[in-house]
Amino acid sequence: MRNEVISQQLLKWYDQMKRQLPWRENKEPYRIWLSEIMLQQTQVVTVIDYFNRFISVFPDVYTLADADEEQVFKCWEGLGYYSRARNLHLCAKKVVEEYGGVFPSCYEALLKLPGIGPYTAGAIASIAFDEKVPAVDGNVLRVISRLFCIDAAINQPQNHGLFVEQTTALLPDRVGDFNQALMELGATVCTPKRWKCEVCPIGQACCANQSQRVDDFPVKLKKTPQRVQKVAICIVRSKLNPSKLLVIKHDSGGLLGNLWGFPRYEMPFESEVLEVEALYGWFENQFGVRPKLLESEKGMPHVFTHIKWQTELLYLELEDEIQIDYPKMEWVNMTELNALALPKAYIKQIEFIKKTMTKKDEENAHTRTHQSP
Repeated sequence: MRNEVISQQLLKWYDQMKRQLPWRENKEPYRIWLSEIMLQQTQVVTVIDYFNRFISVFPDVYTLADADEEQVFKCWEGLGYYSRARNLHLCAKKVVEEYGGVFPSCYEALLKLPGIGPYTAGAIASIAFDEKVPAVDGNVLRVISRLFCIDAAINQPQNHGLFVEQTTALLPDRVGDFNQALMELGATVCTPKRWKCEVCPIGQACCANQSQRVDDFPVKLKKTPQRVQKVAICIVRSKLNPSKLLVIKHDSGGLLGNLWGFPRYEMPFESEVLEVEALYGWFENQFGVRPKLLESEKGMPHVFTHIKWQTELLYLELEDEIQIDYPKMEWVNMTELNALALPKAYIKQIEFIKKTMTKKDEENAHTRTHQSP
């Protein structure tokens, strides 16, 4: 009976308070799937514009499946975690090729698609197809842990089943709306900090609220500290055509796979200063040419899931637009650079690079003027 009351109160609140979001306009599986993939590791306020742009370019699963991977990456640019975009593209292809463009309507079949895990499968199955399965994301874990004062750590995989079981016991007939209501409550009321128990629709039933222990939940084990990596980002210009920069497409495996960017040299962490000869040797070994270092400056740091980059921007020069020995490379100007699918780690550096290049060009122009007879 208690569970039924909680579900009814939460649904009533959701009907009145839910945010108007573009993926909630209908129950089309494609839109629900796309939004859920984008919302992984990303806030709603950020996703809205990306979702609208993506839908305008790829309005259905067929257009997405037919797209070039680089088009998909360019549309995704700035959202980060590019494996999501890669799996999104692979999933669209599989839905078209194996399911005739129609998303499978059950949880177990959805789980077999690239990039779809238990949470995303639960969200699609419940919202689009009314299957009575939970969708347990970070917001739901927090709500459930507080609602029932569960002291099991939410970031330990062996405890996930406990939270799924508790959530499943609450599921009413309007399962899709209920799953969204739990997520909405976690995103807007039962937040990690500055929670709003005074306006919570299920505050009277909440164990943590009633025992005044909200800040004790959810329980989390401390994460492994991020590894810090010193990275030298190589801005390589042609001496004969200084407006052109060398860019490469990273290998499909590993960090930033299949994305364009600048050559990067991972420096030994213990190095206090750049060993120029070591850099030259690395560059020659990687690309078969030996550049000249003109100058350097500190770049913007960037945080990945498990790695934090400390960056140095190195401005290097080659005699000409040499076709280096690398699977895919281009010489591009700034306008062409903006058209490529670049990871956020490099996008953050571009303003630095533009300013430094402009300053250097102005200095060179001034020198040439004074050297003229």
